[in-house]
Order: sequence, then C-alpha cells, then structure tokens
Amino acid sequence: MLNNLLKFPKLSSEFKLNISQPTAMYDIAIHLRSIMQEATTTNGSLVVLCIGTDRSTGDSLGPLTGTKLRSFNSYPHIYGTLDEPIHATNLNDTVKSIQKNISHPFIIAVDACLGRTESVGCVSLGRGPLKPGAAVHKDLPSVGDAYITGIVNVSGFMEHLVLQSTRLNLVMKMADTIAHAISYGLRTYTKP
Repeated sequence: MLNNLLKFPKLSSEFKLNISQPTAMYDIAIHLRSIMQEATTTNGSLVVLCIGTDRSTGDSLGPLTGTKLRSFNSYPHIYGTLDEPIHATNLNDTVKSIQKNISHPFIIAVDACLGRTESVGCVSLGRGPLKPGAAVHKDLPSVGDAYITGIVNVSGFMEHLVLQSTRLNLVMKMADTIAHAISYGLRTYTKP
C-alpha cells in the first residue's frame, strides 16, 4: 500500500468517495498530492480556504476543518476557522487579501454542500473553482484552483433548514477525514 501512496495518479475532473471507507483519508491525500504537484509546477503557494459558518451545523464543515488543520500546525496558509470563519459577508475581502499578500496562491477551497441521498457522507475533490453558497441560492463568486466538498445532507427542499438540522456527528467525521487527509498530503508531499 505504501508504494501506491507514493505515486501521483492522474486526477480526472472529480474524485468522489464515502468517508466511511477505511482508506478514505489516504485516498483523498493521494489525489490532493496530485493537485499539489500541479501547484508546484506553476510555482504557486498552497492556500487552504475553509468556507462556512459556525452558526449552522451543516455549514460548519469548512471552519471545523480549518480549526483542525490549525491545531496540527502543519501549514501556514489556512484561512477559515471556528474563531475566524470565512462566509458570505467576508469571502470577497478574504480572497482579495490572499491575492494581495501571497505570491501566486494556489487555493484549495473546502466547503460543505448538499446532494443526493446516496451521496450524503461523500467527499468530492477536483480541480477548478468551487461555487460557495449555491445550495442556499446565494450569489457568491467562484473561488479556488481546486476544491474539496463534503456532502453533508440532502438537497431539494428548504436548504437552510436542512443545513441547520444536519447531524453534527457526520460533519465532525468529515472534518476529521478532510483535515487529516490535507495534513498527511502536505507532510508526505515532496516537490518533483
């Protein structure tokens, strides 16, 4: 298995898996390292932007992930924690600040999302920007060069209420898995 962890697979447009899989953390880390290799190729500084609020259980995935990453003390460019969440009212200013203060940032955006019943508990990872707030019909700018989203509940009806009533246990497990995957991916990554 270690040999598999050291390879950089080609990442299709999106990689998706359920966090209950025993190798979920390692699988996310492997695909994340593929994205980091791309960032290094373009001379970018890696930034993890964790989007969400602590005022809604379902939408707290980003800030919980950011807080866990900060506690690992594994990487300096982490934005969005429970103490300082990145949400609809400060997202634009935060992205402008990142662009101004970090040379050629390669932003990995982390956010919660809603999806189909069979996808709840899954994490998606891919290249390209993330459209935060789409589930609750907010018009926010797309952010990131890559994304990690956690499907925390079912979409389709009364999304604000669905996010409010999302099980904290699921969100915590997802945040743990994502934070450990990012941390492991950063620790084991070596520049090509």
